[in-house]
Amino acid sequence: MTDEIKNWAERIRSGDLRALARAITAVENRSPYASELMKALFPHSGNAGIIGVTGAPGAGKSTLVDGVAREYRKAEKTVGIVAIDPTSPFSGGAILGDRIRMQGHYSDPGIFIRSMATRGSLGGLARTTADVTSILDASGRDLVLVETVGVGQDEVDIVKLADVTVVVLVPGMGDDVQSIKAGIMEIADIFVINKADRDGAERVEREIRALQGLALRHDAWIPPIVKTVAHTGDGIPELVKKIDEYRVFLDKSEAGHEKRIQNWRNRLVEMLRDALMEQVEREHLGNGAASRYAAEIADHKRDPYTIIEEIVGTVGRR
Repeated sequence: MTDEIKNWAERIRSGDLRALARAITAVENRSPYASELMKALFPHSGNAGIIGVTGAPGAGKSTLVDGVAREYRKAEKTVGIVAIDPTSPFSGGAILGDRIRMQGHYSDPGIFIRSMATRGSLGGLARTTADVTSILDASGRDLVLVETVGVGQDEVDIVKLADVTVVVLVPGMGDDVQSIKAGIMEIADIFVINKADRDGAERVEREIRALQGLALRHDAWIPPIVKTVAHTGDGIPELVKKIDEYRVFLDKSEAGHEKRIQNWRNRLVEMLRDALMEQVEREHLGNGAASRYAAEIADHKRDPYTIIEEIVGTVGRR
């Protein structure tokens, strides 16, 4: 590990925002020195609370995250916000809608906001969200709020990263809870009914309570339901209280340790999958090889199963 990397890591830990922003960019772009930087920062991570906020498009997640961040700042907690935005079809970058909605925090050094583009990644997160969260954690932030892009039934990757998963629902979305119960309903540690001043909020709450009886949790926690009107701040203090209650619950029970182990098991598998895929692309699919394989398969000169077996069989031999 070079002195430059060590100095960079120290600057991040000391609160240098330029060094922090540069590190996140390096990880997002998969720079050659990103891995060494992550190794230097990892021993200093694991202290921040990771709060995931997910839900369907239009649920008001950004405004809710904005309000939660403000509430924690009142308690003098430092906050990092990772906002996953859709990828721009023109630049490939984040659309930056979340940053626009949270621009009131820019004068506050206690809040660091970073938008990330999904870049084609499914599951509501970007490919490098976990690493960016670790960087913010190592920088000394007390909490890291991760807002997913608008998700559907089975885009639930946030549960593999967050200590606390907040699922945001709003009245008037067709069949309400029924429309998404197959997926994100099952991962909630806390339910939020946002825009609760609309008609139908009581019905959403009844449907959640009905479904809670069918849900299977390995701990004894019953996810609370919090009603909010994020743009006015109504219900935000209560939401923060419930987040803190669940974090205390995790700290006092074996469930918290088990959850961290499971999260790292999932993350290790994903990291290994990414590393092996990069190796395969570099060693076996470059210089037009992927197109040649595809042409041979399309012309029925070869079958894809044999090709895959050949590639997998040679991984790691070079």
